[in-house]
Amino acid sequence: MVGHGVIQRYRKFLPVSDETCIISLNEGNTPLIESFNLVQALGGGFRMFVKYEGLNPTASFKDRGMTLAVTKAVEKGARAIVCASTGNTSASAAAYAARAGMTCLVLIPEGKISYGKMAQALIHGAKTIEIRGNFDDALELVRELGLRDDFEIVNSINPFRIQGQKTGAFEICDVLGDAPDMHFLPVGNAGNITSYWLGYREYKENGHSNSLPRMMGWQAEGAAPIVRGEPIESPETIATAIRIGNPASWDLASRASEESSGAIDCVSDEEILDAHRLLARTEGLFVEPASAAGIAGIVKSKARGEIPEGSILAVTVTGHGLKDPGIAIDNANTKSVVVESDIESVLEAIGME
Repeated sequence: MVGHGVIQRYRKFLPVSDETCIISLNEGNTPLIESFNLVQALGGGFRMFVKYEGLNPTASFKDRGMTLAVTKAVEKGARAIVCASTGNTSASAAAYAARAGMTCLVLIPEGKISYGKMAQALIHGAKTIEIRGNFDDALELVRELGLRDDFEIVNSINPFRIQGQKTGAFEICDVLGDAPDMHFLPVGNAGNITSYWLGYREYKENGHSNSLPRMMGWQAEGAAPIVRGEPIESPETIATAIRIGNPASWDLASRASEESSGAIDCVSDEEILDAHRLLARTEGLFVEPASAAGIAGIVKSKARGEIPEGSILAVTVTGHGLKDPGIAIDNANTKSVVVESDIESVLEAIGME
């Protein structure tokens, strides 16, 4: 039902009134799953909780911000929303626009979006345009469209997106009873690390938690402008959701890492794929490759001795694995076997003759 998502649940922390018409798909309230097996595989010494955002309505964390962005667009009287996207934003924008009865325009880099995400944008009826360029080129065009009265931008440059996404931090504190010691997450356009830090600070200021976490953001090596300290003209990584060379929330993300005594670092595509497979095989959690960047960051930090003994970690995995099944099949490093339909052939295939 409309009104039972994050806006209704955390209304007092969000810029809405009693008269606001909430556009919701019952987003939020995603599982926080303690990951015993993965911690043991890394040698133990800490506790780790996975915020599984792939169980939002369009299977990514983007829904938290999109519900508020579209709600405010409707309140403003906008007739259409527009976004640039590497996939998840377009899927979420298209779904919430359909819910609101609005037109949705999405601009995506040509050939740089997985079929799972493209399918979502198309099936929800979004006007989908592929441009010859990268995400940053698409976002510049969106900024120009946003100057027109008939379009409302719903990328994370829209402040309501950040406001909605901060509810993920609220939910973690509600479950744990306090903030974790460290929070790991992928960094692409950098809105998520910005919003989580905002959420943790607001919850503490309002007496709902007693501490603040160190924010640990992870970019892909081929798309790590914040780590390198300069924009990357042609970012490349297998983790398409964070293939961004000039993040819109760069300054705010850097501030979040500095104010929290955290860091923004990078991991290789190989480390991301290893973490992608490790999470699936130790905990049964299937995520898209970009989501595994935070897991890879934990693996790297543990190996460096940077996770204090007894720490409580939270890690946001941002999107479901079915967003990009092709990479998952390749990364499984195994194939199905075809045999005759008799028990002897099955036992022989699995080495149990």
